[in-house]
Amino acid sequence: MGEAIVSTPKKWIINAFTMSTPGHLASGLWRHPRNRTAQYTDLEYWTDLAKILEEGKFHGLFIADVLGHYGVYKGAGNIDPSLPGATQFPISDPFLPISAMAAVTKRLSFGITASTTYENPFLLARRFSTLDHLTKGRVAWNAVTSHLESAAQNVGLETQIPHDERYQMAEEYLTATYKLWEGSWRDDAVVKDVEKGIYAVPGRVRYVNHEGKYFKTAGPLTTEPSPQRTPFLFQAGTSTAGKAFATKHAECMFLTGMDVKGIRKSVDDIRRLAAENGRDPNSIKTVAGILVVVDETDEKAKAKYEDYLSYAELEGALTLFGGWTGTDLSLIDDDDDLKFTGPGAIQSLVSSWSATIPGSDTIKWTKKRVAQELAIGGPHEKAIGSPTTVANILQKYIDEAGVDGFNFSYAVNPGDFEDIIKYLLPELRTRGVIWDDYAGTTTRENYYADGKGPRLREDHPGSQYKWHGEA
Repeated sequence: MGEAIVSTPKKWIINAFTMSTPGHLASGLWRHPRNRTAQYTDLEYWTDLAKILEEGKFHGLFIADVLGHYGVYKGAGNIDPSLPGATQFPISDPFLPISAMAAVTKRLSFGITASTTYENPFLLARRFSTLDHLTKGRVAWNAVTSHLESAAQNVGLETQIPHDERYQMAEEYLTATYKLWEGSWRDDAVVKDVEKGIYAVPGRVRYVNHEGKYFKTAGPLTTEPSPQRTPFLFQAGTSTAGKAFATKHAECMFLTGMDVKGIRKSVDDIRRLAAENGRDPNSIKTVAGILVVVDETDEKAKAKYEDYLSYAELEGALTLFGGWTGTDLSLIDDDDDLKFTGPGAIQSLVSSWSATIPGSDTIKWTKKRVAQELAIGGPHEKAIGSPTTVANILQKYIDEAGVDGFNFSYAVNPGDFEDIIKYLLPELRTRGVIWDDYAGTTTRENYYADGKGPRLREDHPGSQYKWHGEA
């Protein structure tokens, strides 16, 4: 008889999910004694967080961003509801702390959100290339098309560009940046030949002369080739246009939702569309958003979550919901049961909660009750409990939804990440589902862990613009 084959569980991706604001997905929690997010303007806040995450062997820090305020709740353009809870407002530029965080770490990656609608492609390509150098290849780009009306007005537009057209712009934008990153410097252009006095060889740097419907750039990129050239690419598109764009360009997709079956459908759609785009379906990693509150026992974790809720600012939760959906819940009566009378977006959320919350059939889903459910962690699953309880919930998402890992959000930062490192990660390592150490030195090497180096994989559309050196 042959020897039994022992399968090794796949290693999960673990990201920390944050934003450069006092109130990311937990409005009002900036007041909590374990929360340092009100220090987001201090560089030490960011460097301390980076050191904590690298000590825990997180893959990366994923930094979301918006370019305006969530002016939907209590009237279009109303800033006031976002202010008491610091509801993603104020918010600062996510690029600027990266170099400092990279200086105190060696392997942790940094995923930075930037808009294809409002950023100039040449300037963004130069900024990412510079950071890729300074971090030694540890940057990723969360490419977004931006969705807030206030963002459009902040950059001089009267109103937003239509949704599907923003994705048409994004398609051309990525093409322009690929040309700059991959095609304007030959692989052997920089020789640094001291004896001959040649830093870069003439004839091995060229114009790209991109001229499209939306963007025009001559190139060449002014920065020399960085370790990854093209930063590792994140995307979170969920619409038809968004999925078509993401499955062509993304290397890792961030999935939101509270329903395992719904996330499974998204994962299956991503794999199918990736194949239709000529890509290896496994070349797109998927991470699900989730809030983890963990402690020694279920009871301690639940008490911790209840403590967090006592600080939550419910108006802020309704403000976020308005920005995400365009729905102003201030127009709905306080006593209405939104399970039956609410907008479609609310009814969908309530259906998800009803499938997971014990006794939900007896709950009247008023505005306040909906806000409480959204108040900490937003529209993501919540895993609250002991290390074993939380690990089992995460395993369910891996097994049933088919995701490759998680974006961990927080109520308090860095407190919740410290708890994850202290309580949860030892349990996950015992199960063999997370790595003991980083797989490589760059973002692409660590997220893929396939031994194929830091550059775009050959099935990726950006790889066609590579300008290889002569053999």
